[in-house]
Amino acid sequence: MKLSTLALGLAAAAAFVVPAHADKLDDIIASGTLRCAVVLDFPPMGMRDESNTPIGFDVDYCNDLAAALGVKAEIVETPFPERIPALMSGRVDVGVASTSDTLERAKTVGMSIPYYAFENAVVANNNVEMASWEDMKGKTVGATAGTYEAIWLEGKVKEWGEGTFRPYQTQADVFLALSQGQLDATVSTVEVANANVNSGNFPGIKIVDKAPMVPDYVSLFTLREEYGLINYLNLFINQQVRTGRYAELYEKWIGEGEPADLSIQGVYR
Repeated sequence: MKLSTLALGLAAAAAFVVPAHADKLDDIIASGTLRCAVVLDFPPMGMRDESNTPIGFDVDYCNDLAAALGVKAEIVETPFPERIPALMSGRVDVGVASTSDTLERAKTVGMSIPYYAFENAVVANNNVEMASWEDMKGKTVGATAGTYEAIWLEGKVKEWGEGTFRPYQTQADVFLALSQGQLDATVSTVEVANANVNSGNFPGIKIVDKAPMVPDYVSLFTLREEYGLINYLNLFINQQVRTGRYAELYEKWIGEGEPADLSIQGVYR
C-alpha cells in the first residue's frame, strides 16, 4: 500500500515538472548569428556607405555585441515603425536601433539600461523665418511616426492649438519633405540634424535652435521575458563604457564634444 502510494506521488510530481528551456541568449550562441534590427536612414547612428554596406554607431555596436557573444552579426534594416514588430515576429533577436526607453514600449519588450543619449535640435526650411524653437508655433511640422521626437512635437501642436503635425514613415522622408518645402520645420537629434545639414543631400535646410526636451535615453531591446539576455545586454553596455569603447565609437561617428553621460543621479551609475 505504501509503495503504491509512493509511486502515485512520484507520477503526480513528474506531471508538474517543467521541461528545461534554453533562453534566447543560448539560442543566439547556438545559432552562431545575432540578428540586429538597425535603422539605416538615421546617420550617423545607422546608414549605408557608397558600396551600400551598413555603417554607423549602431552598426558597430551590433558588431561589438556579436563579437562578445562569439557569433557573427546580421544587420537587419528596420525603419523606425517596424522595430518592435520585427522583434515580435521573430525577424530579429535584438534591437540596436536608437530606441527611446519609454514605459509604453516596456509593456511590450524588454529594455536594457541606456547605451546612448540624444539631445534634439529644431531644423527648418531656409525659406521659413524662424529664430527659436517657439517659432514652430502655427507652422506645418513633422517627424518620423512613433519616435520620441514625433510624440513631443505632436503634443506641442495640440498644446498650441494651431499648426499642423504630419507623421512620416522614415527619417529620410521627413528631411526630404523639409527640403522640398512640404514641412516648415522638424525636430531631430542633434547628431542627425548635423549629419543631414552637412551632407548636402537635403539642400535648403538649417538648424535653428535646440529643442527644450529632456535627453532622449535609448536602449537595446529584446523579448520582454528573456531575462538572461536582458541581463547580458546590461552588462555588455556597462563593459562598453568602462573599457572606453563607448567613447571610441562616439569619437568615430560623432566626433564633436564629449559622449553623453549615461548615468542619472540616484538611478543609473
